[in-house]
Amino acid sequence: MNDIIIIGAGTAGLTAAIYGQRAGLSCKIFEKYAPGGQIVNSPSIENYPGMYGVSGYDYSMALFEQAQKLGASVEFAEVQSVDFSGKTKKVITTAGEFEAKAVIIANGAARRKIGCKGEEAFEGRGVSYCATCDGAFFRGKTVAVVGGGESAFEETEYLAEICDKVYLIHRRDIFIAAKTAVDSVLKKKNVTVLTNSVIDEIKGQNAVSSIVLKSRANGSTVEMPLSAVFVAIGLMPDNKAYEGVLKLDEYGYFDAGEDCRTEIEGVFVAGDTRKKALRQLVTAASDGAEAATAAANYIRKNF
Repeated sequence: MNDIIIIGAGTAGLTAAIYGQRAGLSCKIFEKYAPGGQIVNSPSIENYPGMYGVSGYDYSMALFEQAQKLGASVEFAEVQSVDFSGKTKKVITTAGEFEAKAVIIANGAARRKIGCKGEEAFEGRGVSYCATCDGAFFRGKTVAVVGGGESAFEETEYLAEICDKVYLIHRRDIFIAAKTAVDSVLKKKNVTVLTNSVIDEIKGQNAVSSIVLKSRANGSTVEMPLSAVFVAIGLMPDNKAYEGVLKLDEYGYFDAGEDCRTEIEGVFVAGDTRKKALRQLVTAASDGAEAATAAANYIRKNF
């Protein structure tokens, strides 16, 4: 039996493994895709302390190797269900059933995508899902933000300070962001708001060079030259396996606070999968350390 099972090999999960192993506990990580999570596709990291200019891939691999060197084991398998009813926690995966004294869920959250032609092809080459992560690469250039909620207006506000021109594209004519956020963006001279419009295609050669914008009113299209598209239409937590087991908020995130504890003793959550105001590498790492430390304390007291 493992001391700690960690679900997810992103920044939160790998940090939890590092802290767990250093606490003298055996950690087993389950990851259904590849190590690193969303950041693995970023060409360069500029907002993580001490890691300026490192690619997302190199950062992810370094973190992954660090966890392994400390003794964490990794199983590339998908978690199908869990049983947290007993003192010993059970995790059922595509590789079989496993048990642990504590579980840390750090399965992240996926960015919602537009679904248009060219979006996947240019991800990391002009298509981004985080302005604070990648906006600086497009300083002084023309970019677009897609969305109509708080995150879209926050990203537009940020990009308007460093980019020459920002288009805010929204499929409806009513915004769900707060009026204060909307008013602030509308006052900016270098921001143009395009409502009732969707991106039909993202075009370019080695990087984004233009978009095809389609009107939802009459179906007409126009090609617009620009250097980047920032998609801000929300996140999708993948927590269906835990419905009815752990408390989720109205958006599907784990309803857990900064201490990363859930309502079940011995079960913790970390990173983008829990409700929080800021989802960045640094906050994911913080969650991983917090969850692993709490799990270690729980195990020492109960086993």
